[in-house]
Amino acid sequence: MLRAIIFDFDGVVADSEPIHLAVFQRVLGEQGFFLSPEEYYAEYLGYDDKGCFRTFFTTHGQSPSDKTIDDLVARKAQTYLDHIKQNLIIFPGVCELVRDAASRHRLAIASGALRNEIEYVLECAGIRKEFEHITSAEDVRQGKPDPEPFVHALASLNRASRSGQVRLAPDDCLVIEDSIPGIRAARAAGMKVLAVTNTHTVQDLHEADALTHSLADVKWPDLQARLWPTDAARHDQR
Repeated sequence: MLRAIIFDFDGVVADSEPIHLAVFQRVLGEQGFFLSPEEYYAEYLGYDDKGCFRTFFTTHGQSPSDKTIDDLVARKAQTYLDHIKQNLIIFPGVCELVRDAASRHRLAIASGALRNEIEYVLECAGIRKEFEHITSAEDVRQGKPDPEPFVHALASLNRASRSGQVRLAPDDCLVIEDSIPGIRAARAAGMKVLAVTNTHTVQDLHEADALTHSLADVKWPDLQARLWPTDAARHDQR
């Protein structure tokens, strides 16, 4: 039964992937490297900042120190935050969808973004209070495609459960993702996945359990009946 919805953040709630690309390009450019849009979207989308920098340098035959990676992450984080304070973009229909979902299910975020970035955008959008928990890049050792972010979010929701609330299982959770690493992480955690085609094509996201072109089009009862048909059948028999 659907009891909890775990949202990715960048590319799902916030239309921020083009901003991340621009900032990564700027920071890497300062180091003498070029990151093309094609390479970013094909190879690095879905990684947290540290994973993106480390994978980029490894791919390009470099072995930067941990301190160098941490310095680049800090530089990128400050530049990104400065940018979104002037250019905050939330995808159409997201605020309405989140408020409707919160009236039905428990909500969390599991993202490779930094906590202050997530908190800032949610507060500006007026939907921070709808989320019981946020798992950010600082909370896990392994980012997506490792399942740790989703496992962490589920465990945190269970720890926060109030008296009378059913303990959540992975199969009770729907993950909303826009990236291939995110889909694979969620499925590895035993959760169902709704993919939104904000940054990838339908063909790229075929490993998801369901697809939508926009979260504005999502109807929770219809989606629940499709992905949890046994529960819908039991309800019809009553």
